This record gives sequence, structure tokens and C-alpha cells, in this order.
Amino acid sequence: METKQKPIIGIVSPCYNEALVLPETAAQLNEIIQDLVLRNIISGKSFALFVDDGSKDNTWNCIEELAAELIHVKGLKLAGNVGHQKALLAGLLTFKEEADALISIDADLQDDVRVIEKMILKFISGTDVVFGVRKERVTDTFFKRNTALFFYKLMKLMKVNVVHNHADYRLCSHRVLKALAEFGEVNLFLRGIIPSIGFKSEVVYYDRLERFAGESKYPFRKMAAFAWNGVTSFSNYPLKLVTIIGFAVFFACLIMTGYAVFAIYTGDVVPGWLSTVLPMYFLGGVQLFCFGIIGEYIGKIYSEVKQRPRYFIDKRVD
Repeated sequence: METKQKPIIGIVSPCYNEALVLPETAAQLNEIIQDLVLRNIISGKSFALFVDDGSKDNTWNCIEELAAELIHVKGLKLAGNVGHQKALLAGLLTFKEEADALISIDADLQDDVRVIEKMILKFISGTDVVFGVRKERVTDTFFKRNTALFFYKLMKLMKVNVVHNHADYRLCSHRVLKALAEFGEVNLFLRGIIPSIGFKSEVVYYDRLERFAGESKYPFRKMAAFAWNGVTSFSNYPLKLVTIIGFAVFFACLIMTGYAVFAIYTGDVVPGWLSTVLPMYFLGGVQLFCFGIIGEYIGKIYSEVKQRPRYFIDKRVD
């Protein structure tokens, strides 16, 4: 009787200026892979891949050294900084034919690596996508916790299909990665793309840890831009909102006109600039807001139509 072949699992981690944390991250992931191989759960060809997203520090040299020292570590260097989502996509698409499933995880060790085994076991049992979901946000600051909650509420309001409290810690099977490769869009939002593919999915829960070393690469400005990109990439609801605002302003103007006519007949006309200037400012602000939303969508159309490459690979080490 033939023995069922063990799956090849790849763990993909995009890195930007992560030289301080990489040695520990690589050591932990390499150890997890070795343990799973020794216990005959995964193939010995499994690997941890670090994608250097145009780092300005010693990240790539560190990756090369780790690839030489640790048996399961590989590296991919991009020609320039393209951002977290594109760097992650580069790792997933470049290595999708070299593994049965790929797990994406950030390099800062805040995502608990101990649930990787649970993800793999769910994959072996027939699940195509396994989402890593935070149990709670007690370790977050008040500001970060509430902005994160606002982000998920905004996604829900804008009809964007995302998994609550899930970032980019997930397992994707080979057929999910093949489907992902068919998405040619430049404005990437993987948290919305992966759930929309539709294959069988499950979740594993974990407690988010403190960052091992270095500093966060996602300050509020980048988080806000990321959220807005998610909304405009996966929902046309803001454009509908423009129409709703237009109708609301129209009815408000009708009410104001009715009040003005009534005031003329009753002789209760109040002279002054407020009745003229305030509506002008109000309508002008609404128009600029609506033009801004439309402009965002036009800008995205401009980027998509050009179909520029999303990344270029400079080097690879195995």
C-alpha cells in the first residue's frame, strides 16, 4: 500500500527594514518546520521564505546569511520597495508551484507561530484557506484598538468582504494561489481578495504578541491609507454615497427655499450674509468632497489601465 505523500508547506514573510528581528524569526520558523518534518506531518522540502521589500538596512545580507546557515530558509529580493501587499504577493506567486500550500506571516513575530501546525492540520483535512484571527485586542493601545474597530466597521458598511480581526496571517492552498494569480489588479488588498475567492475556509484563533524588535512599519497614516485602498478597491459604495449626499443636499435646499418663501409672506425676512454665505460654503464643501471621491476612483482606473508590473525580482537564494 502506498504511503500518502506529505505536503510541502512554505511560510512567506515580507520584510522591510527587519534586520533586527530576522535572526529570531528565521530561527523560530526553521525550528517549527524541522519539528513538523520530524513528526512526519509535512515534507522535508518545506521552507520559510523571506521577501526583502527594498529594505534600506542590512535585511538582505541577513537573509543571505540565514539561508546559508538554516536548512529550510530561502530568500527573495525585490528590485525596489513596492509595499507590503505587493511584496507578499511576489512571494506567494513566485513560489506557488513549489509548495502545496503557502502560509503568509509578518516578520515581527507578533503573530503566534505556534498556530502554524493547526493551520497545516486543517489544510491536510481538506481546507483551502485558513485564516489566523486574533482572539481579542487587550494588548493594543486605546487608540489602536478603536481605530481597528472603526476599520472593520467601515469595511462592513462599505460592503467589503473581510474577516474580522484578521490581518495577513493565513494559509492558502495551491489552487487558491492559482486563483489569486488570475487577479491582475495593481491596487492590491489581499484581505478582501482571498475571502472573495470562495474556496472552503476555516479560522484558527491566537493571541497577538508584542513585537520582538524594531518598530512598526504601519503608523496611523499608512493604516488609514491602507483602509481607504481597501474600500475603493473592493466597493463602489462611496460613489453611491455621492448620489445619496446629492439627494440630501437637494432636499435640504428645497426646505430652505420653502422657508424663504414662507418668510417673505409673513414679512419675517432676516437680512444678512448668513443666509447667503453659509449655503454657498456648505454646497461648495459637499461638491469638493464628492469630487475627491470620484477622483480617487479615476486615479485607480488610471493605475489599472496602465497595467504596470507590480514588482521586479532582483535576487533569489535557496
